[in-house]
Amino acid sequence: MPTIEQRIDEIAALLKERARQEDTQSRAFDTLYEELRQYKEDFIFQAEKPFLLDLLLFYDSLNWFHESLQRKEMSPDVVSDSFQYLMDEFLELLYRRDVVPTESVERFDRKLHKAVRVAPAPAPSDDWKVEAVLKRGFLRNEKVLRAEEVSVYRFGPDTTGSKE
Repeated sequence: MPTIEQRIDEIAALLKERARQEDTQSRAFDTLYEELRQYKEDFIFQAEKPFLLDLLLFYDSLNWFHESLQRKEMSPDVVSDSFQYLMDEFLELLYRRDVVPTESVERFDRKLHKAVRVAPAPAPSDDWKVEAVLKRGFLRNEKVLRAEEVSVYRFGPDTTGSKE
């Protein structure tokens, strides 16, 4: 039968082994968490990189346009065409991210529009018609990313009269 001292030595050895295992496990978890953190950071960078590169290309186009304006190299028609090219290039950047402009609709739709101005309707049939689009709306995957800001016609006693 083992003596008390032998039992204490066995227990001490078991505790040391357990502490060593826990230390090894702790280091393994620390390493794993660090790898996951690096993976997450790299994943975010890799996900954003194509978009950021597109933005840099667009920046280059804007810079070219700005320099051309400063050198006064372009006629008004060329300025207009170049500016339209920039707008088209920017819309293409959005299209590549599944962002599309909201289709124009004649009647106010609370899901697509945000009424920021009201104009008196010339006739009752014009009530809730969109008078003008003030800021274009955009959708992503058929969900409203930004509501279109519009002016709407309203017909009624408090809205009749001249436009503001």
